[in-house]
Amino acid sequence: MKKRDIKILLVDDDADIIEIVRYNLLQEGYQIFTASNGKEAITAAKKELPHLIIMDVMMPVMDGMEACEQIRLVPELQNVIITFLSARNEDYSQVAGFEAGADDYIAKPIKPKILVSKVKGLLRRLKDQKEGSATLNVAGLEINREEYKVVHEGRELVLPRKEFELLYLLASKPGKVFKREEILDSVWGNEVVVGGRTIDVHIRKLREKMGDDLFTTIKGVGYKLDA
Repeated sequence: MKKRDIKILLVDDDADIIEIVRYNLLQEGYQIFTASNGKEAITAAKKELPHLIIMDVMMPVMDGMEACEQIRLVPELQNVIITFLSARNEDYSQVAGFEAGADDYIAKPIKPKILVSKVKGLLRRLKDQKEGSATLNVAGLEINREEYKVVHEGRELVLPRKEFELLYLLASKPGKVFKREEILDSVWGNEVVVGGRTIDVHIRKLREKMGDDLFTTIKGVGYKLDA
């Protein structure tokens, strides 16, 4: 996919930040759209179907967390990459961001060149998607990677991108213990720096949707899916 075909939605109530980020990403050749709060972001996302959303957390009308959760409920936006760009850099804020469905969490302030580099890293995932149909059938699960579709015991589940990729990884080799470093590298990639707690959050959300018995925690090592 060429840069001119990639759509990025910027969401922030600070006009100066919007202008700085917009300018630098336009220089890279991306299509840029903007919104000043979470409610506008949802409307713009439904209209433009962006590949990436860069969103602030603290905004009027509707904050970024709620907007992210609502965007993840829109079928056409299930696979959009969402990253928060926020001055709220506490651990609990980052965890809340991932729980809301974000793929990454970037702290302000950040130099424009570094932000552009992070954006390139996030968008690289569009190129890294595996081609062809690959369906896994294991432990009462049917996982179709091409359609990002999961059926658990006859019930279709809608999973955010990172939850899906984590589940697919674990299900690709049932019984194998995937080390935390291996999970981070495979699901999040080397270009994105996230903590081990990110994995815990996503595993917990999968357990809430599919039950505790499907996943086993190996303390100090990682996780496995029980066939």
